Amino acid sequence: MSTLTTGKHDGGRVTDIRYARAARRTGPLPLSTRLFQGIGALPDTWKNFAFNTFLLFYYNQVLGLTASLASAAIMIALVIDAITDPLVGSLSDHFRSRLGRRHPFMYASALPLGITLYLAFSPPAGLGETGLFVWLTAFAVLVRTAMTFFVVPWNALFAEFTEDYNERTAVVTYRYVVGWLGGVAFTFLAWTFIFPSSPAYTPGHLNPAAYDIFAPVIGIAVAVAAFLTTHLTRREIPYLLQPDSGLSFSPMGAVREVLLALKNRSFLWVFLAILFGGAVAGVSAALTIYMQTYFWGLNPEDLRWFVLSAFGAIFAFVLLGPLQRRFDKRAILLTCLTLNLLDGVIVVNLRLFDLLPANGTPLILPLLIFNAALSACLLTINGIIGASMIADTLDEQELATGRRQEGIFSSALSFSGKATTGIGVFAGGLILQHALGFPAGARPESLEPEMIFNLGLAAGVMVPLCNIIPILLIRNYNLTRERYALLKNDLEAARAQRAVIVAGTNLNG
Repeated sequence: MSTLTTGKHDGGRVTDIRYARAARRTGPLPLSTRLFQGIGALPDTWKNFAFNTFLLFYYNQVLGLTASLASAAIMIALVIDAITDPLVGSLSDHFRSRLGRRHPFMYASALPLGITLYLAFSPPAGLGETGLFVWLTAFAVLVRTAMTFFVVPWNALFAEFTEDYNERTAVVTYRYVVGWLGGVAFTFLAWTFIFPSSPAYTPGHLNPAAYDIFAPVIGIAVAVAAFLTTHLTRREIPYLLQPDSGLSFSPMGAVREVLLALKNRSFLWVFLAILFGGAVAGVSAALTIYMQTYFWGLNPEDLRWFVLSAFGAIFAFVLLGPLQRRFDKRAILLTCLTLNLLDGVIVVNLRLFDLLPANGTPLILPLLIFNAALSACLLTINGIIGASMIADTLDEQELATGRRQEGIFSSALSFSGKATTGIGVFAGGLILQHALGFPAGARPESLEPEMIFNLGLAAGVMVPLCNIIPILLIRNYNLTRERYALLKNDLEAARAQRAVIVAGTNLNG
């Protein structure tokens, strides 16, 4: 058995916390484990596709709920997430069972996640505006809560799988590979078979009947993927850390642990940068379906080919190894955030100044797909490097405080990911209704040119410029490769010293 002992701060006293592995791994993490853990990216990827692409559009344009009410419902769910994410993170950190700290919650969340996601897209017929708002609010909250119980423990696993600076990035890369491939396949199938255009409904995502098919498909797919990743990684439980009985969970204790985590400046800066960057990406994602439908004049037969943008993510996976060997993670993230800002602004501005081919001409779709691939490449690198940076701050946290807080730190990743949809859809709804006065149930041919121009100005200029915020934030992060190497040496020495102290205490006792 491999044992790690750290100090627990309790009212000014330091007591001992022992984290134990039932077995110690020799060699690198197996490829199959990386792939099996990567399957866990699919539930959140597919849920985000459903929420980012369709939820606001469905309730607003298909069911007739005002954009501000629809976005408010989703924002309420995000506020509740701000409470549940750290609570579940702390609960997972403190939990003890024969299945370890993480897997029990992942098993328990799979079925509720599928059921609530199905019901979110299946409101009863005949609901008025108030009824639709209540239904959307309730099931947005329930979907996000179920996802919290899955994704927070799942996120915590990769930091426990390995403590190697480069291997952590490799583990996250596999998560993104599986997530992208699964996301691409699901997106293509959805646009092709669930939302095709018809004489009555062009584009097809205005067809209410299509959502009767989409709801069970998304619910079943997410539940099955959540169960599979949990069951297939179960063999890794002996290699994961588990605390002794000296740890107990309480809501106020979770609050204290969040405050303790936020005192880590490296963690704070990277968390804030990921949070604001995710919020900007979320606003863009919420407005993308409106831009594609009304600004670019695309239909589902065009939209399905955007799955080719996955080649951008594949290119990111190829680039990551050489980039990380040559540059620090902070420099990579800063560069990609800056390029993402420029990419978001340039293409739409070319259209606003009539420097692009007209909509419907043969060149416009390939150009937009190439731009989407570039964006996918940058966002993939941002996500992988950001998650790896947070994992590095875990070791800094242990050295400074004696605490292993994988669950709390992973709840930050979970919450920032949900902020992508929550803040994004909320802000997107406000922009549509109050800034633009965008009409509900609009057909592309019915919109005035001025409305289309203003939509492009908001989604393609003002929103991407907000990427300046995460750029400024991440400049404060200073956990370089050299500093991390020194930190690891100090941490190993501290662990050895604590183990000697505890062994001596046990002998004297």
